[in-house]
Amino acid sequence: METKDIGEIAAWLMQSGLKGVAETDILAGFCEACRARGLNIDRAMALMDTLHPVYEGRAFRWDNNQVVEREFEYGPSRQGIAAENWQRSAFYFLLTNGGEELRRRVGFGEPADFYGLETLVSDGHTDFVAFVHRFEEGGTIGEMDCFLSHYATKSESGFADEDMVVLRKLTPALALAIKCTAMGRIARTIAEVYLGEDAARHVLDGKITRGKTERISAALWFSDLANYTRISDSAEPDEIIPMLNDYADAVISSIHEAGGNVLKLIGDGTLAIFKNSDSGDACAAALSAASRLHERLRDLNSQRQIEGRPVTDVYLGLHIGDVFYGNIGSIDRLDFTVIGPAVNEVSRIASMCHSVDRSILMSSAFVKAVPGAQRNDLVSVGRYALRGVNRPQELFTLMSSVAA
Repeated sequence: METKDIGEIAAWLMQSGLKGVAETDILAGFCEACRARGLNIDRAMALMDTLHPVYEGRAFRWDNNQVVEREFEYGPSRQGIAAENWQRSAFYFLLTNGGEELRRRVGFGEPADFYGLETLVSDGHTDFVAFVHRFEEGGTIGEMDCFLSHYATKSESGFADEDMVVLRKLTPALALAIKCTAMGRIARTIAEVYLGEDAARHVLDGKITRGKTERISAALWFSDLANYTRISDSAEPDEIIPMLNDYADAVISSIHEAGGNVLKLIGDGTLAIFKNSDSGDACAAALSAASRLHERLRDLNSQRQIEGRPVTDVYLGLHIGDVFYGNIGSIDRLDFTVIGPAVNEVSRIASMCHSVDRSILMSSAFVKAVPGAQRNDLVSVGRYALRGVNRPQELFTLMSSVAA
């Protein structure tokens, strides 16, 4: 490969990273560009750990001869079969032995002594090389501390010396391009996990000026666990976090499936909004989320009872009103959230569930906005004084809740 060709591929990789091209497309483009210029890569894989609450990292594959899964996420590799396979890999050997490059000319008598090399041999590959490119502390996020890649060829002579020179020169540029795109993905993941999808979108769009808010009308959801204090006092300490996670998953999944946005987790409580230009549709979505939650709680409690673990219910308050949505806080610590009297009211409505002995309560404003057909399923439970709210409020619940 000519020096000019190496420069063109490196320039393309840099532009692709700056543009945020998908990692799979960067790897494929790199391999195809190399083949077009005489470096016969037939199979390649790149992987990098990430910062994600479930997955340890993401891997990308390319093959010139067969259809492969181009991208997949992998979980923890510290135990079980995943750990065994990882510890048999060329990447693990490089990381634990301090090397940067490992090669096996498997078609010329060298051993296929790492995980996956037997498959390469059976598929007709003759040469294999793996690289690790480590990041310095300033370029590390969580466990994302290096870029791993390997390449294989079916060429009768394997990788030529000049091919190895090219791979050594260009793979760092490939690593940088893929890392650039991955960093954007990690930023989105962190923002969505900790702020919620809608708030994350606002923040990543640059709307982070302190005090910058917008006035919106939204259906408001506030829920918390029934009898949480009693259960947390009596349950084994190592049961508390799994219990919170089980019920939080039921609540959050129900809200997201109905199109809502979770803004804040406050201990065992959840604050969410349902935005829609039509207030009736926003309230209908909140009721849909409540229905989904009821089904999830039924299944969850049944399973936890079988396991002999503590069970509970969720107290839910629903309201609608105008709120200010945006950045509140200090210069050093901002929160993207909603504020306003309506937020206070929905939390007070939820807190009345215990006194009224109902798992769901709604304000009269919420009920008035609910589409006509659905309103028939709602029934008043009377007027109540809410702490911090000037006038008593008429509250409603689901007719099925009264029947129960």
